[in-house]
Amino acid sequence: MKIAIACDHGGLTLKNLVAEYLEKAGHEVVDFGTTTPDSCDYPDFGLKAAEAVASGECERGIVVCTTGIGISIAANKVPGVRCALCSEPLSAKMTRLHNDANMLALGGAFVGVNLAYEIVKVFLETPFSEEAKHQRRIDKITAIERKYMK
Repeated sequence: MKIAIACDHGGLTLKNLVAEYLEKAGHEVVDFGTTTPDSCDYPDFGLKAAEAVASGECERGIVVCTTGIGISIAANKVPGVRCALCSEPLSAKMTRLHNDANMLALGGAFVGVNLAYEIVKVFLETPFSEEAKHQRRIDKITAIERKYMK
């Protein structure tokens, strides 16, 4: 799977470890930065990864900032992106099953590396349930995007 990955300075360490984990698992990783620990702004990097997912360049995306909150908010401003902040595997499973989330956000200061690996594994391996009620809800989210994101 081709996966977009991005972070700010607060997520750099975890992003790099997750990227290495993904590559070892056979995924193609497209790194949209940052690559240094210098202070930077998460919207700049989250946007690039979200655009890659929304355009179809990448199948999924993983973004990391200190809390995961800011970068997930930024990613979710891109139409077609459904980015979920997950801090444990069950949320990652449920957001794939019910929301068909195409991006995952992690908090670099809150999620340890081994837990992050498990969250990422579950997120990537869980398919969308394709249940009509869940698709209906996703369609409603898409309609909201069309109305407000012009």
